[in-house]
Amino acid sequence: MARRPYRSLGVNSTGVRRRSVTILLYLLVPAAYLAAATFEWKRFAPGIRAPAAHAGTIAGWLAAGALAGHAVLVVGAVFTREGLDVSLVNALSAVAGLTALIAWIGNLTRTLPGVAAVALPVAAIGALLPALFPNPHRFSFANEHWAVLHIAVALIAYALFFVAALQALVLLGLERRLHRALPDPTAETLPPLLTLEQFLFRLVGVGYALLTLTLASGVLFSEEVFGKPLRFTHKIVFSLLGWFVFGALLFGRHRYGWRGRTALHWILAGTALLIVAYVGSKFVLEVILGR
Repeated sequence: MARRPYRSLGVNSTGVRRRSVTILLYLLVPAAYLAAATFEWKRFAPGIRAPAAHAGTIAGWLAAGALAGHAVLVVGAVFTREGLDVSLVNALSAVAGLTALIAWIGNLTRTLPGVAAVALPVAAIGALLPALFPNPHRFSFANEHWAVLHIAVALIAYALFFVAALQALVLLGLERRLHRALPDPTAETLPPLLTLEQFLFRLVGVGYALLTLTLASGVLFSEEVFGKPLRFTHKIVFSLLGWFVFGALLFGRHRYGWRGRTALHWILAGTALLIVAYVGSKFVLEVILGR
């Protein structure tokens, strides 16, 4: 009988320790993201004096640490004892982390220059959302393993398109400076614009394949995965519109060689439709309607 309080104390201390680690990560992860973004911004923003030679390495390590901590936060928030918690804030946090991961890899390979300077602050905000606006939204899926796979593929697709949109904005800025004959302080360190554009379309192609897989699995196996038949909602409508936009873009690129500002604007339009499809629908359901 005398041992029971000690066991209870051990359980409570474990819970307190986990909460303390979680709170610490919620503080450290955004701080690391913002510190890394500061170094990245100084490297690529025109008119700012270039930092020390090791700034890129420091930014890379800071971002890597932030990504690791962010992954721990996302896993802890989504996978609960009561089931999967795929609330809006958790989904946004996951997409923000995936966006930062893709931008970080692109920075290392020099295929997404400048994107990390924007993606890392977005990830810092996304990492904080579950702590600032907790809104548990747990589901009991008919087949949880397939549901996890379906949701993971969808989130990766959204992250790829979001990164593509950020890269499109970067390329639009570089093209504008080129047409205005303005000096580019990073011209010697960046690949040619055509090379960056080619990689951008590869990114869009992978995202389109994952989006197609997401929509097909949702349409064909909705009842098996989610336990209910497919309903033709605003989310489905806007997702299909985004799918058509990116499909038309890839066809135009392959058939007619679309590139430049026209193609970049198509990428921004398609990404906007997908954001409305997912974020808009979940915001209305969870925040406005409280479902």
